[in-house]
Amino acid sequence: MSERGMGEYIPGVPMPFFPASMPHAATPPSHAVPVPLPGGRGYAVHFRPLADLPPLLAGVDLAPGRCLVVTDSNVAPLYLGPVVRALGAAGWRPEARVVPAGEASKALDQLAALYDWALGLGSSPGQAIDRRTPLLALGGGVVGDLAGFAAATLLRGLPLVHLPTTVIAQVDSAVGGKTGINHAAGKNLIGAFHQPRLVLADPATLATLPEREYRSGLAEVVKHALLEGEDAVARLERDLDRVLAREPEAVAATIRRAVAFKAGVVAEDERETGRRAVLNLGHTFAHAVERAEGYGRFTHGEAVALGLRAALHLSASVRAGRAWTAPALPEPFARADRLVARLPLPYPLVASGDALLAAMDTDKKRAGAHNRFVVLDDLGRPRVTDAVPSGTVEAAWAYARQGSVVQGPAGQ
Repeated sequence: MSERGMGEYIPGVPMPFFPASMPHAATPPSHAVPVPLPGGRGYAVHFRPLADLPPLLAGVDLAPGRCLVVTDSNVAPLYLGPVVRALGAAGWRPEARVVPAGEASKALDQLAALYDWALGLGSSPGQAIDRRTPLLALGGGVVGDLAGFAAATLLRGLPLVHLPTTVIAQVDSAVGGKTGINHAAGKNLIGAFHQPRLVLADPATLATLPEREYRSGLAEVVKHALLEGEDAVARLERDLDRVLAREPEAVAATIRRAVAFKAGVVAEDERETGRRAVLNLGHTFAHAVERAEGYGRFTHGEAVALGLRAALHLSASVRAGRAWTAPALPEPFARADRLVARLPLPYPLVASGDALLAAMDTDKKRAGAHNRFVVLDDLGRPRVTDAVPSGTVEAAWAYARQGSVVQGPAGQ
């Protein structure tokens, strides 16, 4: 890394300590998951140590030269140093930028700062970035979304490489090409589809996640299982305690299966014009929670877990043709709800019911005047509907809120 790169940290963010090595004793073989796309744009999700990054870059025709590395203030002290050293040893000239950790960084001011930094690297002859300069997103979903959108828009497109270090990023946000930032009007309202050249998901990075971040991130794993069907749900019911205990083999197998499911959906519907929309199960509710409560109050996974509970109640209501009023959900929704309830849920919501309903009105998935919801007719049988009476939605919110439990504030 050049002296200029080392000096580009955001003011107020401490310079990280770079550990000499990363833990990889439990890292399993790669077993890469392909994400096939038309036009030769497919890529693979690799499950290997971050130190293996240089040969993987070479394998997708990215030749050593200048590269940009974007990470956050939580991840930098753990993994930025080893990544930079591995790249430097292979002939790369990495320039690093550290953004503050947290959802607040998915914002226009941080995006503009990334633009200024990246474009400012060209003040010396021959030092400017060009369309062959890869941007590496090292971190969780916030870093991936923010850096991915910068890659999509700088010079009208830079090669993007995801290095996800959280459960949610590895199983969901790093796969599929969605990038973007938040707006005061709602979550992820500004963005673009920009597929990566490769994804390197090092299983060892999950070992350094705080317990709350790790456990709540499994909400996306549960979501994928509910969408996939009976076999996936039964497998997760059997393995979830081992995954929660962070047993390496169980974690590696569960993460890979979740990635494989999403990869198949993305391959079928890259731009979310059809089947891919079902991946939003619970997210119309979850995004409303995040907006109404304030970004950062809950982890994204906690909001998704609560959103899944609301979506399961909504599914029962839609199947019954009326708002479900019994205390317990019917099967198979009760079974699915028991699985979700094994994960952390947000402590009691502060936002009123009216505030939550209003927050849903800015959801980017709306169809005209109607919110679009993903419901399950059965395990593995999702569909999208916008024909949901407001009273049915209110009942779903009421059910989900009853299941919330007290926890501390979000944060790593």
